[in-house]
Amino acid sequence: MSKDALLASLRGQCGGPRDGALLRYALGNALLEAGDLVQAGEELQHALRFDPRYSAAWKLLGKARLAAGDSAGAAVAWRDGIAAARGRGDKQAEKEMTVFLRRLER
Repeated sequence: MSKDALLASLRGQCGGPRDGALLRYALGNALLEAGDLVQAGEELQHALRFDPRYSAAWKLLGKARLAAGDSAGAAVAWRDGIAAARGRGDKQAEKEMTVFLRRLER
């Protein structure tokens, strides 16, 4: 499936019965890979409105913000993501975002 077809398929599901954190995460990830950093960030924030404890979405939101040149926004996303990961017991995501944040703060 082409990137355009994937994006169209994911967008077509938004607002329907399958809309949720996972769909918005997938759409945000596809947009990030397509280089649409602003829209990717918006969809990842939408995913987090569905599930504020979704640590993978926090991690990807930080990456999208960093890629868009928003270092401060990336740091905020990763700090919030670390807290979310701790709350879920998601040690791997907590560890990864801690590393990203340390690198950013250097």
